[in-house]
Amino acid sequence: MEVRDRILGAALNLLAQSGAQELTQPRVARAAGVRQSHLTYYFPTRDELLQAVAYRSIDALAVSLLHAAQRGRLGPDALARALARAITDKRRTRTLLALVGTADRDPAVRRRLSRFIREVRARLAFVIATAEGPADPDSIAFLHNLVVGAAVLHLARDTSAARREARAVLRKGVAALAARKGI
Repeated sequence: MEVRDRILGAALNLLAQSGAQELTQPRVARAAGVRQSHLTYYFPTRDELLQAVAYRSIDALAVSLLHAAQRGRLGPDALARALARAITDKRRTRTLLALVGTADRDPAVRRRLSRFIREVRARLAFVIATAEGPADPDSIAFLHNLVVGAAVLHLARDTSAARREARAVLRKGVAALAARKGI
């Protein structure tokens, strides 16, 4: 496994275990089994590491959804189930929240986060277009906001009831969009 991949994997695991406040370069380097100089070679700042973790996480989700869409297995119910599984991954939500917190203090991170959001929505639109046909931008924004909100609320409570609620909300949201041909 490449050093960069080990670092990103270690960062994801630390996020899952402890949250963003524990994600420091020395801890990630130790968890990845690399010197901190190796980590800073690939990710000079904690913010750049967080952004790389976010992209890795979204890439994995997008690839999985796209494969299902290409096989004709991503109708509204399957999409809602896949999104519900994705939002229960604490690493993804913690990464997003850490980036939002950083963006609040750093205009450069805010610009990169805005670009990231556009890219996430473009990937979501592509997956939906592959599965169901084109979706309008407002529907993509609605679905993205629904997913992010459900993910944050799930993380805040982290209970089986929160998981059930998130699945139900996503099912209803995706079904509503599909019914009005937004997706």
